[in-house]
Amino acid sequence: MALRRMRYFLAVAEELHFGRAATRLDIAQPPLSRQIAALEADLGVQLFDRSRSQIRLTQAGLVFQEHARRILASLDAAWRETRLVGAGGAGRLRIAFVGSASHGVLPTLIKSYRSFYPDVELALSALNNAELQLALISREIDVAVARPELKDEEFRSEPLCRERLILALPDNSPLAALSEVAFADLAGQTFVLYPRRPRPSYADVVLGICEREGFTPGRLELTQDFQSAISLVSVGVGLSVVPESVAQTTRPGVTYRPYAGYNPGTGLTVHARLDNRSPQVMNFLEVTRKFARNAQVAGRGSSRKGSA
Repeated sequence: MALRRMRYFLAVAEELHFGRAATRLDIAQPPLSRQIAALEADLGVQLFDRSRSQIRLTQAGLVFQEHARRILASLDAAWRETRLVGAGGAGRLRIAFVGSASHGVLPTLIKSYRSFYPDVELALSALNNAELQLALISREIDVAVARPELKDEEFRSEPLCRERLILALPDNSPLAALSEVAFADLAGQTFVLYPRRPRPSYADVVLGICEREGFTPGRLELTQDFQSAISLVSVGVGLSVVPESVAQTTRPGVTYRPYAGYNPGTGLTVHARLDNRSPQVMNFLEVTRKFARNAQVAGRGSSRKGSA
């Protein structure tokens, strides 16, 4: 009742005419006059000087007008912002991802989400798969982008992309002069793999390729994350096997080359808890589905052009 009377008061204060204010509010003039009179009675003051020729605000009316405008503007803002957050158009979304994902389609996916929901605050961080799983379970993050995926019945999953594996070589390695390297010829080389723990991990995927090609690395250098592995490659410690998208970002001291041999490829998967149905999370998953679908269509189109 108080808020309604406040709105009625502002209409009269702005129109300075009960008839025009009633028309603006889409009510009859007598009920409007009674509501203003009741408001003045509640406040114990006169808000308007009434005469036959003109209505004017009293000093008390001017003070009340200033406060009423501020209160109703704040209330309208609270209404709009609450509805926006509730619909996923604002608020906060915590996204964590494996380090190698920052070189592929993930940045484009993030930009796509931002274009649809520019008012949602994004908190981004890089974690390995084990850390992603723990952070998602403990609700420290809302979305996890894993390579290739996290296995947990409590997670929902959306495949993001698939890609081939390539070699990351020190630029002074004799292998860097070749356009393509046979994986079997890497026997005896030092492999820089990640993560160091926990195992099994992506490192074991690469070791499985070595086993399938009939050899074990001459030496194994294990690091905790992708960035550390590429850093060691750049200073000549050894070579690594990385997702193809990594080659999109140049790194001094590192050359990327395709290889001939068994290539199981790798992928990225977006995960969220099944019980987290916040609109921010659900909107991100929907954007992911559309993004992945469009990328597949574009990829098939490129393949057809290439074979034509």
